[in-house]
Amino acid sequence: ANANANANANANANNMSPASEISIHVHSHIGEHHKDIAEGGEPMPCVPISRSTMIFAMCAALNSCNLGYDIGVNTSAGKLLQESLGLSDTQLEIFMGSLNMFAAIGAIGASTISDRFGRRGGFIVAAVGFIIGVTSMSMANSYTSLMIGRAFVGLGVGFGLAIDPIYIAEISPAAHRGRLVTWSEIAINVGIIFGFSTGLVFHNLEADAAWRIMFGLGAFLPLCLIILVLTVMPESPRWLVAKGRETEAHGILEKVYPPGYNVSAIVQDIKDSLEREKEAEQAVGWDVIFFPSPAFKRMLIVGLGTAIAQQIVGIDAIQYFMMFIIEEAGVEGRVQQSLVLIFLGVLKMAVIIVAGKLFDKRGRRPLFFASLGGMIVALIIMAFTFLDEDGGSATVGVIGLALYLCFFSLGMGPGAWLIPAEVFSTTIRAKAMSMATFLNRVAATIVTSSFLTVADKLSWSGFFFMLSLVCALVFLFFFWYLPETKGRSLEDMSFFFAELTGDRSILEAEERLHGGEAQNRSNRADIPVDSAVIA
Repeated sequence: ANANANANANANANNMSPASEISIHVHSHIGEHHKDIAEGGEPMPCVPISRSTMIFAMCAALNSCNLGYDIGVNTSAGKLLQESLGLSDTQLEIFMGSLNMFAAIGAIGASTISDRFGRRGGFIVAAVGFIIGVTSMSMANSYTSLMIGRAFVGLGVGFGLAIDPIYIAEISPAAHRGRLVTWSEIAINVGIIFGFSTGLVFHNLEADAAWRIMFGLGAFLPLCLIILVLTVMPESPRWLVAKGRETEAHGILEKVYPPGYNVSAIVQDIKDSLEREKEAEQAVGWDVIFFPSPAFKRMLIVGLGTAIAQQIVGIDAIQYFMMFIIEEAGVEGRVQQSLVLIFLGVLKMAVIIVAGKLFDKRGRRPLFFASLGGMIVALIIMAFTFLDEDGGSATVGVIGLALYLCFFSLGMGPGAWLIPAEVFSTTIRAKAMSMATFLNRVAATIVTSSFLTVADKLSWSGFFFMLSLVCALVFLFFFWYLPETKGRSLEDMSFFFAELTGDRSILEAEERLHGGEAQNRSNRADIPVDSAVIA
């Protein structure tokens, strides 16, 4: 019903006939490719996940550990760094928030690297940035040299965040894409726990030595990633097809899918999708992003809006300054604070693992709504806790923080990268994902860099009340704009969004490619031809 209403509304807005009157004899459906449909119109049984797919996704997710480690280690080392170098609150805010600013810059360049040199090339560039950055920071003796190292780490984060979900989405079967893409968010939390743990391991060291060792250890994971990229990870089959290397793509897809699976149909779907999108857009470069057709515009609203929403709910700011929040709540002592951080990190990771399975079983929309509803409740609990001028109850404060992190991890955390990775069509995926990462990091920069200042002006209680209102607004955005994408192939997305918006250019291009086959499917399923577009 929502699809029909949206199609009618967009059609009227563009002086076009409603979707139900469009003479197109095709329809999108759940499945791995356009022929993946049984007699009667029902989807085929989902394919199992191959061992190779899990290995490839796990290697790619390791890239996200780098960002997680940076968040975790800075949470633990922030106060030590401030003490050692004599930084002001403003300098510490800039240091914390600048990572996201530099990451935004890196994200814009990620599409160029990814489209020209492949997804594997993007991973290597990201890892090199991390290694240079953490090494420089660990040896810094001034605020300037510290910020130079921070710039390299930020560029690495930007490259990695833009490429990681794309790669996993492009090597995953549609039936399991939700679960596998969330591995990226799980990896972020593994890195966060590693970072939190360093505060406990080195709590007996002097502040100056502790934070330098903690930063320096961050070079280990990106070094491992470079080795895995060169020895284990294949290139994305979607990128290979786009570059005309279909034989290589075919070989990789044979590893991703079970023996005997018709991977040729997937290769053909990728080729058809590229042709359909280019024919519909008639645009090159960034024109597709800045001057989109209705279907592409809806994709961008959903994908970019989701990426921005993840950060304006305050997650990065809360994670980076969690030590400050815990201290304000009444938890004192480096060991006790580190133990609380590790507990919260493990709890958050456990929820993400559960969420990964639920995304493919329950769908995207229900998890987002449950996530945001829970976050609103948790933030209100925290706000009331900090109404007490003495800092409130430490136990209630930690419980509120734990609830916030758990509900964030149920939907907003993993889902905010899953949605952009899957809704953007093949022709715009790298560029749109770069834009999504850029906006995500810009939002994170603004929130993180102003966190202490805003909390000081509004009080901690006022700040958490403000975040609960932001979560409510994000809830409404998802209610109106986010469609359910569970189980759909990446190649099906452009046509699915064309159905939602009544975009004739893509619908007509699809009929020219598969009109006859789609007509036969409609006849077998007893679907009226003129209503197939909204089936």
